[in-house]
Amino acid sequence: MTPRSSARRLALLATLTLLASLPAFAQSTGTQAAPAQATPPQTAPAQGAPAQGDAAQAAPAQVAPDQAPSGPAYDIEIVIFRNQAALGQPENWADETTASATTVAGGETTSGSGPAGKLLTVLPTSNYRLTAIESRLRSSGTYLPVAHAAWVQTASGWGTHAGFPLESLGINVPGLSGVIFLERGQFLHLGMALNYTMQDPPPSLNAPPGATFVMNETRRVRYFQRNYYDHPAFGVIALVSPARGPRPPGR
Repeated sequence: MTPRSSARRLALLATLTLLASLPAFAQSTGTQAAPAQATPPQTAPAQGAPAQGDAAQAAPAQVAPDQAPSGPAYDIEIVIFRNQAALGQPENWADETTASATTVAGGETTSGSGPAGKLLTVLPTSNYRLTAIESRLRSSGTYLPVAHAAWVQTASGWGTHAGFPLESLGINVPGLSGVIFLERGQFLHLGMALNYTMQDPPPSLNAPPGATFVMNETRRVRYFQRNYYDHPAFGVIALVSPARGPRPPGR
């Protein structure tokens, strides 16, 4: 195990310990999702099939006729947070390689071939499901939430890495940039290519002021399971579910 993977695993275990008491938290680890064709099928619901829980009673997302999705629509919600102290051993941050993607029309990005997903709407805070997790992170003293957003989109084709820049999702954090993408092959995968430049990284990270930390990760996701994307400097908790459409306040 390399120093980098060891530090990330320690960071992951610390965060899982913090969040384990919260219901329905998916302890999804691993650093890279396997191709869709190689993923065991026994536990994943068929994409587009009736979902469990809230989604079983939900109507599809309602969008304008000219924005009608060409496939199933999904609610995606993420909480991005930075670590207040290093979790694991100091690393050589000079090895970091900046994550990047190519922007094309409509605010989408693609690095391959196939259909690109469509961003249907950015959801208001009243539709958030991860508010309790954000509050728990903030009160921990170990983590500082820096962004919380939710939106509705269709999925891109498998392997395209076609997604949306953070700005189009309502995320504007100094030093934080990148792309979130949802891909649908045999199963559903959520990926992100994020760069976070910190002027004041935790001293124990042994990183200079202005260091850029990179998260470039894709993994298979299942409905209503909360997935943790880990890095010694910052992390992301993500939730994907079938789009529920407009909901009354408090739901």
